[in-house]
Amino acid sequence: MERPKICAVIVNDDLKTIKEAEPSVDLFEVRIDLIDEGWQHLPRQLNKPWIACNRTIAEGGQWRENEARRIEPLLQATELGAGTIDIELNTKNLENIVKIIKKTAKCLLSFHDFERTPSLNEMKNIVRKQLKAGADICKVITTAREFEDNLTILQLIQEFPDIKIIASAMRPLGLMSRILCPLVGGEFTYAAIEKGKESAQGQMTVSEMRRIYKMIAP
Repeated sequence: MERPKICAVIVNDDLKTIKEAEPSVDLFEVRIDLIDEGWQHLPRQLNKPWIACNRTIAEGGQWRENEARRIEPLLQATELGAGTIDIELNTKNLENIVKIIKKTAKCLLSFHDFERTPSLNEMKNIVRKQLKAGADICKVITTAREFEDNLTILQLIQEFPDIKIIASAMRPLGLMSRILCPLVGGEFTYAAIEKGKESAQGQMTVSEMRRIYKMIAP
């Protein structure tokens, strides 16, 4: 079994802590909205591939300026070496933005539901929309209200065995889906670099994830 891939989420400019985590991760997500000013210097220090992400408040982030200003740093990230750009499925003018991104980077199209885990059929339709819009990687993140939501979101991965997909549920109840995502065919799972610096509810740390994976897939 291949080593399950972990994407560590960078939420600040604490380069020392980031570099300490680097050997244990496969890639990074640079959260522009959380790091804010000065984020541009961080990618130059990374020795792993990285994803650029700039979330609005409505999508669980902290970006407060207008949509045009939000897209600007994402396009700048492609010039700084981002291998993948995370853009939300409901982004305005999505078709044109995806075309621009894909000239120099891969496009990860994301969907978040902060209230529930939709039915499997609903989520399959979401993935189809992501693929139609040009996604190289599809990401579906839901909210776990009951244990069975873990099984539903993980089943979504099994429904699309030939595409790159990330699917898991937020909140403590969704913990199992975060751990199992890359073990059942998901592209990777997300983890916080350190305790107290989580970018989503129920997110484990890189060290916690790696300890679990060493027991499951030594």
